[in-house]
Amino acid sequence: MGCKKAKAEATSVLSSDRLSSLPPKIKGNILSRLNVREAVRTSTLSSTWRDAWTNMPKISLRDRNFTRTRFVTLVDMVLALHKGTIEEFDISGEKSYHDEFARWMLMLSRRSPRSVTIKLNLGPRYKISSRVFSIGDLKFLQLENCIISLPRAFQGFKSLTYLSLNNFSSTGRDIQNLISFCPVLTDLILTTFEGINQLNIHAPKLEYLSVYGDFEDINLEAPNLKVAILYLDHQAKAYQSVPIAHDKENHIKKSLGSLSEIKILGITGSFMKYLSKGRMLTKLPAVFTRLENIYLNICFWDRRQVFAAYSLFQNAPNLKKLAVWSYPSSTWDQCQARILEHTLQMQMDHLVTASVGCFRGLDNEVDFVAKLLSWAPALEEVKIEWKGETDCIMVLAKLLALPRVSARAKVIVSF
Repeated sequence: MGCKKAKAEATSVLSSDRLSSLPPKIKGNILSRLNVREAVRTSTLSSTWRDAWTNMPKISLRDRNFTRTRFVTLVDMVLALHKGTIEEFDISGEKSYHDEFARWMLMLSRRSPRSVTIKLNLGPRYKISSRVFSIGDLKFLQLENCIISLPRAFQGFKSLTYLSLNNFSSTGRDIQNLISFCPVLTDLILTTFEGINQLNIHAPKLEYLSVYGDFEDINLEAPNLKVAILYLDHQAKAYQSVPIAHDKENHIKKSLGSLSEIKILGITGSFMKYLSKGRMLTKLPAVFTRLENIYLNICFWDRRQVFAAYSLFQNAPNLKKLAVWSYPSSTWDQCQARILEHTLQMQMDHLVTASVGCFRGLDNEVDFVAKLLSWAPALEEVKIEWKGETDCIMVLAKLLALPRVSARAKVIVSF
């Protein structure tokens, strides 16, 4: 028994020595799998682990389970005592840290992180320090509840590939310059913003774009864009403006005409109304040969929106999946707004699945489904999410009786 105990103790000591003899960089990587609080506690294990946490390449700070005072002390300590390179810095909190924020940003900028995530959501927006915009090697930047004001000396983020801004205020010029000075940017997310009337996005390497906000105009120059999700707030002013009489170029042409590489397109909120303002659109100059998935919000009793949607379909010859959500207008007259017959004929040869959400059973919605069934020879199913208050039995009978060019096409209604 004594021999076994001695052997076990020797093995434990040997394992402890092996752990203690690990290089600082490897210790830092091990500790990065823990939260900062747990990592700091390892300093009590032995003298060789005392400062191991100061080489952690990934720093993640959360103020939950902390008093405000203790969290401030923790952040100050981590940023002041860290010795190595911070690859990733992530801080989030539900308390106010406006008095400390500038100090933290100064300390952080001196560590030259590659990735920065800041989500401090309580109280007024935080002004992002000019020091943050001087971090030359930044590759990933995610900011929430902030004010973006570029310093005059801003030289750009030459290595930045991912930029996400949420609940922020800025100017159109600053956001335009911020995006333009990121030459290898591939992912851009802009959500809930103020102060930007015209959104100009010039990004030659951009592949993914998501915009959710209120703006009056948008200009896209992103020839390699593959996924675009565009949401215009229902209260936005863009679609309310009166078209200029001499402006012969439609907004959908301006915004989407150069996106030849796009594969997935989502147009939600009131963006469809924005795209369809101006003269009636029946043909687009661009053909989206790679576009396979389209997601749309449509006010079906607005003929311009429906025609804009048809134009997209016509110029997406390889479209495979279509999802549409119907939303009501505050004022409408179905008799006047009923979609009129027109000469536009299409072949949606590759469309396999389609869906219509928030279907209320109105005649113009039924007309839309009828056109899909008559245009898509490869169609397998049309899913309809019923939200109407009219007699669904009568509408269902209409839907099931619609002629279709695909023998496999099924109309599936869910309640």
